[in-house]
Amino acid sequence: MILIDNTCISDDIADKFFVCNLDKCKGACCVEGDMGAPLEQSELAILKEIYPNVKPYLSPEGIKAIEEQGLYEEDFDGDYVTTTINGRECVYAIYDEKGTLKCGIEQAYLDGKISFKKPISCHLYPIRITKYEHYHALNYDRWPICSPACGLGKELNVPIYKFVREALVRAYGQAWYDALVREVEGREV
Repeated sequence: MILIDNTCISDDIADKFFVCNLDKCKGACCVEGDMGAPLEQSELAILKEIYPNVKPYLSPEGIKAIEEQGLYEEDFDGDYVTTTINGRECVYAIYDEKGTLKCGIEQAYLDGKISFKKPISCHLYPIRITKYEHYHALNYDRWPICSPACGLGKELNVPIYKFVREALVRAYGQAWYDALVREVEGREV
């Protein structure tokens, strides 16, 4: 376990390997599971603001689900998640020419239409954060559909914390990430 500021980081984040392998999984994380992607409270207003610029990227089914159910929904715990199509596929998921699911929000970002990349929970994956009153617990979320990502990460020698570097910096800042790297590298000596 690694402790930095108000975060408790699982050793798996330093020790396990991961690189998304979309050629193998086809973006299954956008359709599998029992709910949409977790959302931060602050992201709800962002979704409302960016929706007009994201809508042209979305599927007709995604747009219909948003019009009927909203941009997000409340889960069983009272937290917010992205809306899904028939309780499965995220409304923001889009298929590319190879039949791989990708994020319509991220595509709008990559095309320069918006400045928000995607929900932080998606950006951080396979890390899931549990927020407690005085600290955040960062854990590796193991999921069988991500087995190809584990294999590719091991082959390329990319530990989880390096794979999600940009997202960790977005969530906690560069100084925090630098401290994480020092902790991990200090353990390797």
